Amino acid sequence: MKLLEQRILADGKVLPGGILKVDSFLNHQIDPQLLYEMAQELKRLYAGENINKILTIEASGIAIASMTGLVFGCPLVFAKKSKSKNISDDLYSVEVESFTHGNTNTVVVSKEYLSAGDRVLIVDDFLATGAALVGLKALVEKAGGTVVGAGIAVEKVFQGGGDSLRAQGMRVESLARIAAMDDYGLSFC
Repeated sequence: MKLLEQRILADGKVLPGGILKVDSFLNHQIDPQLLYEMAQELKRLYAGENINKILTIEASGIAIASMTGLVFGCPLVFAKKSKSKNISDDLYSVEVESFTHGNTNTVVVSKEYLSAGDRVLIVDDFLATGAALVGLKALVEKAGGTVVGAGIAVEKVFQGGGDSLRAQGMRVESLARIAAMDDYGLSFC
């Protein structure tokens, strides 16, 4: 998606350690018009798939996933990284490693919000190693639902997660695909 690529080049910052900082428009400060255009593109890519739920993991994927839910006309469910007092014990859980945070979280979704027969689109802001998508897919499968695919804002192709997921048969549509990144900049696929 050229619009997103242009925005990354204009406002993104490459940080040491394979980090792309896009928090001025994607996940700390939000550009709603850009997210709307991105959600429209995901709707086009997944047209006819009868998606009835959007799933993401907290926290930075919530903005794009919420806009995607609006465009698809269906609920957004987000996996929480910890169980709070207001969530029942009747839940699905899975361990997920975070590339960005360098830790592992037990993510949970109430059984009330994922069920058999759901056709789920997983949406997230970044795809690096694919660990978050693997975990979210496992949650949907525990519920008896079907993962139709994943809609990703930015895929760091050089980290291999997307290729691995595609090799396992998962449909992954990324709006911006970064081929390489170093201290001097980045290049798109």
